[in-house]
Amino acid sequence: MTRDDGRPTTRVMVVDDHPIWRDALERDLVEAGYDVVATCADGEAAVRLAPATRPDVVLMDLQLPGMSGVEAAAALVAVDPSVRILMFSSSGEDEDVLAAVKVGARGYLVKSASRTDLLAAVERTAAGEATFSPGLAALVLGEYRRIGRDEPAAAAVLTDRETEVLRMVSTGLSAKQIASRLTVSHRTVQNHIQNTLQKLQLHNRVELTRWALEQGITE
Repeated sequence: MTRDDGRPTTRVMVVDDHPIWRDALERDLVEAGYDVVATCADGEAAVRLAPATRPDVVLMDLQLPGMSGVEAAAALVAVDPSVRILMFSSSGEDEDVLAAVKVGARGYLVKSASRTDLLAAVERTAAGEATFSPGLAALVLGEYRRIGRDEPAAAAVLTDRETEVLRMVSTGLSAKQIASRLTVSHRTVQNHIQNTLQKLQLHNRVELTRWALEQGITE
């Protein structure tokens, strides 16, 4: 199946044990132009159906009967490392978020998110980007830095270039000064800064600098 612009339609699997949520998610995704290839009420069914339905994105609830969302995500990634899993849960607890990311989830959205935020998160996940509810991206990146690990490729929050720009921002350099150092345009640097603010759910350069210093991201 292709979209009106000729590009392939993103294939989505929905995994949620609540029929009302599951049906609503399927309806919203179909109305937005996604191809919902399967809906499942538990993790075992998701793992069983994934090889045949080949979803690009799996929208996965965390709390499922039997196999948990984290266990199902781990099993799906083990079979197909290219699958992109977006956790969608009522829980915003730190340990739940980190457990999902550590097994390969690309993002984590709480169920209080709006329909617009959900569809945007699915789109970003399909594009290979990490997406998190407000505050969770900073939690994920900060935790991996705290324990001295590199961010796993499947859950990378900032690109190498964004991290490089962030280090320079933390020293007080202006966008023009950073552009000169990197031999790129001023607009390119501004785009990197805006992308970083969005990913970390921060609001301005002051918050960005404070966060970078707290995480030890300095030159």
